[in-house]
Amino acid sequence: MPNRLVTTKPNLSFRAMRGICLFVVLATLFYSHVNAQTTSRPKITGIVSVRLFSADLYAARAFYSKILGFDSATSTCLGMKNPCYAVNGHQRIELQQIAGGTPDNLLAEIAFSTPNLSEMREFLLSHQIQASAIAKDDTGTPHFTFKDPEGHPLAFVQTSGERFFSAAPHQVSARILHAGFIVKDLEKERAFYEGLLGFRLYWHGAFPPNERAANSTNEDDWYEIQVPDGEEWIEFMLNIPANASKQERGVQNHISLGVKNANNAAQHLKVNGAEKFDGPEVGRDGKNSLDIYDPDLSRVEVMEYNPTKEPCCYAYSAAHPKP
Repeated sequence: MPNRLVTTKPNLSFRAMRGICLFVVLATLFYSHVNAQTTSRPKITGIVSVRLFSADLYAARAFYSKILGFDSATSTCLGMKNPCYAVNGHQRIELQQIAGGTPDNLLAEIAFSTPNLSEMREFLLSHQIQASAIAKDDTGTPHFTFKDPEGHPLAFVQTSGERFFSAAPHQVSARILHAGFIVKDLEKERAFYEGLLGFRLYWHGAFPPNERAANSTNEDDWYEIQVPDGEEWIEFMLNIPANASKQERGVQNHISLGVKNANNAAQHLKVNGAEKFDGPEVGRDGKNSLDIYDPDLSRVEVMEYNPTKEPCCYAYSAAHPKP
C-alpha cells in the first residue's frame, strides 16, 4: 500500500502540471489574439494640416494671406504660435522658420486625422514604428508625431468637430486635396502606407517616353494613394535625381488645393496680386490645374476636383473628392 501511494502521487502531479501548461499555452494564444484585435488600425480620415519651412516668414505670410487669400484669424488657427492659415474648419497650412541650415525638403510635416489617437499610437508601436508621446498642440488638440521609412515627418491628430469657419473674401480654395514628396524606394513606401496604414491607390502615371529621365527606375513618375477612410491623398514623386536643385525639390515637394474651376482660380489669383503662375492646363492625370510658387519656391498646385478628360496612363482607382 505505501508503495502504491508513492508511485501514484508523481503520476497525478505530472498530469496536473501538463494540464496547467496546456492552459497557459491556450491562454497565451487567446490573449495574443485579443491583443491583436485591440491594436487593429483605427480609421484615417483625411489630411488635417501641412506645415512648410520658410526662410523669410514675412514674405511667406504675404503670399499665403494676400495671394492665396487665407485668413489666420479663425478658430482653426486659434492659439497657434507659428504663422497659420485656415483653409476650412478642420484644415490649415502652417509655416515654420528655417533654423540651422535649409533642409532638402521644405515640407516640414503632414498631419492626418484619426478618431482614436491612443489606439493609433499603440497600433504603430505594435509594428515597431517609433511614435512620440501624445501631447497637445498650440490649439489644444492631441497629436503625436512619427516618420515614414524614408524619414518624412508625419503626425496623427485626434479627430474633432468642425471648428467655426468663415471663408476669407479672396480665398482661392477651401480644401487641401493632397501633399506630394520625393520618394526614393517606392516598394518600401508602399509597404508602409498601403500595407500597414491601409492607404488605397487613387491614380498613377508617367511622363511621355520622350520626356522621361534616362535613369528612371520606376515605370511611374507619380503614384497617388488616398487615405483609407477619406478622400484626400498623398503623392509619391518618383525618379528624382539625388542631386536635384532647390528649385526642382520645390516643384516635387508640394501641396495641392482643390477648386471647382482652375480657370476661375487663375483670375482670382490675378485679382489677389499674383503676377506669375503656370497654367491652367490639363495634366497627364486629366485634371485642369495651375502651379504657383511661394517665396521659398515650394509649389502650390491649384487643381480641379474632377478630371476633364481621360488620364494618360491608368484609370482612376477610387472616387474623386467632393467640393
